[in-house]
Amino acid sequence: MEKYKVILFDLDGTISDPKEGIVKSVQYALAKMDIIESDIDKLEGFIGPPLQLSFAEYYGFDEKESICAIDYYRERFKEKGMFENVLYPDITLLLTALKENDYLLVVATSKPTIFAEEIVKYFNLGQYFQVIVGSNLDGTMSSKTEIIQYILDKYTDYEPSDFVMIGDRKHDIIGAKNTGIDSIGVTYGYGSLEEINGVEPTYIVNSVEQLKAILLGSRVI
Repeated sequence: MEKYKVILFDLDGTISDPKEGIVKSVQYALAKMDIIESDIDKLEGFIGPPLQLSFAEYYGFDEKESICAIDYYRERFKEKGMFENVLYPDITLLLTALKENDYLLVVATSKPTIFAEEIVKYFNLGQYFQVIVGSNLDGTMSSKTEIIQYILDKYTDYEPSDFVMIGDRKHDIIGAKNTGIDSIGVTYGYGSLEEINGVEPTYIVNSVEQLKAILLGSRVI
């Protein structure tokens, strides 16, 4: 039975729920920029996309202001925010099953690689992933298209049809389309069903259990 061979996982909103750490770090950064945001639920849009895009989109920051806000964000995030984070139920069981079935697993995140590595280590997930690919601290290689293409260029022994990108935001699906691979949009994260539907992923799932059914079963369900 035909199946994927290389599985790319987004981190935030797909493997773990990072809401508390991210929104509190954004709230901290905004306060440093003299913007008081008391309702942290309004900051959920920062979960997933590159920070420079979100600060510009939601608060109209220019490039210089965004860089400053990101520096403030990281002050809090690297100290405590990255650890205010919980794994989604059954994710570890899924990763174990995939590893046992000889899938090659990769983390593909817009989060800086150095932070993603710390989070994976914190959750003791390093044994499952072949490599962790994220953005650079200077903001370069932050788009999912660049990140996925980097991974494709790294694993040239595989065909594009062997890869699948899993994520909860439109950026994950768009990145997969731009690089010619399949995608799975998950609705248990922070992208709405409307957002995910709008970019037409190969599959949409509502739970880790449904994700497991696709990855460990036939491509046609």
